[in-house]
Amino acid sequence: MKRTATVLLLSFVLACAAGTAFAGELIVSAAASLTDAFSDIEPAFEKAHPDTDVVMNFASSGALYRQIEQGAPADVFASANPKWMKKAVDKGFVAKGSDVIFARNSLVLATPADNPAGISALKDLTGGNVKSIGIGTPETVPAGQYAKSALDAQNLYGTLSPKMIFGESVRQVLDYLTRGEIDCGFVYRTDAVKAGDAVKIIAEIPLPKPVTYPVAVLKESANPDMAKAFVDFVLSHEGAALLEARGFKRP
Repeated sequence: MKRTATVLLLSFVLACAAGTAFAGELIVSAAASLTDAFSDIEPAFEKAHPDTDVVMNFASSGALYRQIEQGAPADVFASANPKWMKKAVDKGFVAKGSDVIFARNSLVLATPADNPAGISALKDLTGGNVKSIGIGTPETVPAGQYAKSALDAQNLYGTLSPKMIFGESVRQVLDYLTRGEIDCGFVYRTDAVKAGDAVKIIAEIPLPKPVTYPVAVLKESANPDMAKAFVDFVLSHEGAALLEARGFKRP
């Protein structure tokens, strides 16, 4: 009987300890293009909130939304375009009117540093020298959706489709570029800047709608107060400065 009581007491203590650790965890699901900026924001936020452990979950915005839809735990959702945030609002995962735009970006056409296909403008993509064009899968990757809308506006998407190599995120397209596995690709300016001398920016792509990033607290957050504090930090002067240091623009 004494042994049973001891085991039960130990189980209770461990359960309490686990509960305490979980209570301080904050899960942030953020678009892949935010990887560097939010990896800078994470320790800055934790320094201001030492009892909180921020867990970053980076993927394409569409993939993140589907995780949320399937019940994956998350406290904050930061999307690379309003489309997936609107879905989250419409489906009741985010309170209507609570999402806010916190940053802007731009889409560029880039090549590997040596530009083997000799691309100098968007119109060159129809030429025979260009065999492979990297683009995020438009259905799930905002950068791919932006690129498709830009190409559709110039009646080029259908023509270029046979050359397209689709990436699961904008960072995958960037990896293809830095390894010289494609002739060119559509990525955010912030990604191209991150790659440094490994890629060459050919042109900024005019878009029907600007690249904007919304963020919101999820209704099912296990830690809504801290989730709101994280969103407030992203919107703060310090958060904006960290985003600008990675090439993002203020909304």
